[in-house]
Amino acid sequence: MRKIVFIVVLILAGSAASRAQQQLTLWYDKPARDWNEALPLGNGRLGAMIFGRSDTELIQLNEQTLWTGGPVNNNPNPDAMKYLQPVREEIFRDSINKAVRLLRKMQGPNTEMYQPLGNIQIISKYAGPVTSIHRDLDISKAIASTTIEAGGTTYRKEIIASAPDQVIVFRITASSPGALNFTVHASHELQCRKKVNGDKELVLQGKARITNDERRNPKPFIYQDSLGCDGMRFQFNVKAVSATGHVSSTDTSLVITGATEVLLYVSAATSFNGIDKCPDKDGKDEAALAASYLQKALSKSWKQLLTSHVKDYQQYFNRVSLSLNKATAPAKPINERLLDYQKGGADYALEELFFQYGRYLLICSSRPGGFPANLQGIWNQLIRPSWRSNYTTNINLQMNYWMALPTNLPEMNTNLVEHIKRMAKNGTATARNYYNMRGWAVHHNSDMWAQTNPVGEGNGDPKWANWSLGSPWLSQHLYEHYRFTADKKYLKEVAYPLMKSAAEFCLDWLVEKNGVLVTVPSTSPENVYLHPRGFKGTVTIASAMDMEIIWDLFTNLIEATEILNTDKEFASLLRQKRALLNPLKIGKKGNLVEWYDDWEDEEPTHRHVSHAFALHPGRQISPLLDTGFSKAVTKTLELRGDDGTGWSIAWKINFWARLLDGDHAYKLYRNLLHLTKEYSKEVYSGGGGVYPNLFDAHPPFQIDGNFGATAGVAEILLQSHLDQIQILPALPAAWKEGNVKGLMARGNFEIDIWWSNGLLTRSIVRARKGGTCRIRTSVPVTLNGKELKPILKDDKGWLISFNTIAGQQYELKVK
Repeated sequence: MRKIVFIVVLILAGSAASRAQQQLTLWYDKPARDWNEALPLGNGRLGAMIFGRSDTELIQLNEQTLWTGGPVNNNPNPDAMKYLQPVREEIFRDSINKAVRLLRKMQGPNTEMYQPLGNIQIISKYAGPVTSIHRDLDISKAIASTTIEAGGTTYRKEIIASAPDQVIVFRITASSPGALNFTVHASHELQCRKKVNGDKELVLQGKARITNDERRNPKPFIYQDSLGCDGMRFQFNVKAVSATGHVSSTDTSLVITGATEVLLYVSAATSFNGIDKCPDKDGKDEAALAASYLQKALSKSWKQLLTSHVKDYQQYFNRVSLSLNKATAPAKPINERLLDYQKGGADYALEELFFQYGRYLLICSSRPGGFPANLQGIWNQLIRPSWRSNYTTNINLQMNYWMALPTNLPEMNTNLVEHIKRMAKNGTATARNYYNMRGWAVHHNSDMWAQTNPVGEGNGDPKWANWSLGSPWLSQHLYEHYRFTADKKYLKEVAYPLMKSAAEFCLDWLVEKNGVLVTVPSTSPENVYLHPRGFKGTVTIASAMDMEIIWDLFTNLIEATEILNTDKEFASLLRQKRALLNPLKIGKKGNLVEWYDDWEDEEPTHRHVSHAFALHPGRQISPLLDTGFSKAVTKTLELRGDDGTGWSIAWKINFWARLLDGDHAYKLYRNLLHLTKEYSKEVYSGGGGVYPNLFDAHPPFQIDGNFGATAGVAEILLQSHLDQIQILPALPAAWKEGNVKGLMARGNFEIDIWWSNGLLTRSIVRARKGGTCRIRTSVPVTLNGKELKPILKDDKGWLISFNTIAGQQYELKVK
């Protein structure tokens, strides 16, 4: 009897695992026509886009440190400082055009560009004509596969990007003995060298350019400078191993014949040796590094490589699960499901998948010890990528990491923290050289080299190029890492010194006008106002966003000084200055005023909603704090509309969740999940959307929309930015029942939630650090089976408070 029960348990467990895998798989019945249909793999350092083609398979590669250029010049415009005061004077006189001309004189070089590593082509011969293709990406295990039926034989490729072994590995098999016959080629758009070495490894070697450019303004390719400094070297190696067939080669390709199973190992490296080292003359030996990765991996079997890869990946991915309405994934390719969905059909499994896809992409593109995910994560096929595939710091880099801590991926957030340290070092020079100010400054763009100066090269529009408050916004991420982890050592040694330095810059940047403190020059990133005197303006005084970001930094620092019991005089100064910040205003339409005065926008539905920063990701405005300003920001969002670029729609999901309007947040989640018009006959009237591989479309591809949407779902289900944990604060009516497990709340609490008929039924709280836990629910609950008197009951629900012990868990149940 026990044996029968055990077998039944195994069957049920296997069935559950199979369902989870099916729910978390992107699959297609046709090969990828282009890059936006290819499927992404990554181990944090190496990225691969798998096209799943039959005759000529294409695998496009990336390596996280392959950028143009080299270490930054921290004083590229020595004359910049002398223009600051004239700029301020012109703005105070409303001479905005003159101020713009002067601001351009303060600009410096543009950032460098993220580059592709190259391509691998696999040209196959089959036993007969191809009759079917099935390709998929299982994000529960981070495995891509392609299955081809031809001439009565099944050909299968399984591909992983292993973090433990730092290689990409293909297992290629045929159901008929000896049926594998293919050649492997390598290519790159840039100047490169290809060869097959004495160990029968296909090797591609190249060098990145020392300069950057744009598609609209291309420059000649230059690979060497007079000092031998700039220009990253790179190399990738491909090795074929088969116990059943023959591996031979030409000068520049591998040839495999008569095999039943083949393993292809791909290793890669660059000469990157730190942001302050010349990648050419002071670079690491990329050939030795690539060879080392390859040799270590060659000693392992496919089973060993696969097992360690899946174990490593799932230690992160499996922390969080989401189930909506007991959904089952329909037996259709993703592109067809998207078409059904945008016609109004329900597909809760697709909504689950898209949430988890964001987590998958962050794990693949942001592993500890590496760099933050850029505008495209780690995936880029173009030598002139859109917006340089860099770090855009007026929203996009920050959006990439909103989801990291709430969805239980704190290790991935360390990449951002480490890069903020690099930017702070260079930004200290920028603050001094550009403005003669203390602290550190970051402007609109950065890159792997941690560039911090105003970009634009004298031609950029100041509405983006001269935005100067990157350091206080990035400092929010430093403090949020503490708020989620409750790691006081980190707060004291890492976050607080950097935050304090950013505040010193803000204190120097602020000036007094009419009894309040203002920023000048100021922008509301990338937006334009219509001045009552008849001109269009891009720079102003004290935009709402500036004031909100500085308020946020000062508030976080004041709180940090109390936690650390330090710097009381500095905290007192911050309280004084915070009280003098130019106050937020409500406009004639009931809107939150964006500019120095209540001016109209040139584009009322502009993609940036920068003045709503105080709502999200800030914590200055909330329906739980002030109905006046929360109503004003609601009106602002109504005026902006529900359309926008992909990342803009994603941000709006978070806004409406913070406003506790789950149905509106859900509407925007659905708006985002539509195919872009070039892939859909059912043309969607709005902007943004996704590509067939579920990459977010600005358009073109920007990964921040993926990450922002995942963050938005987390905000719908759990919020903790105020001094309480809000369980199901913005649950949409469409999600009648479900559960989510493993979300994180500030204070280092891990939360599981179950609900039915739109209401909470049960929750488990795991205290990782211990301490007081304050929870708000929409229904009264018991704690570990006992009544607990709420400390507050209002129209937003019940608020309870209880002490916790580290390592213990606590159960809340509806009475």
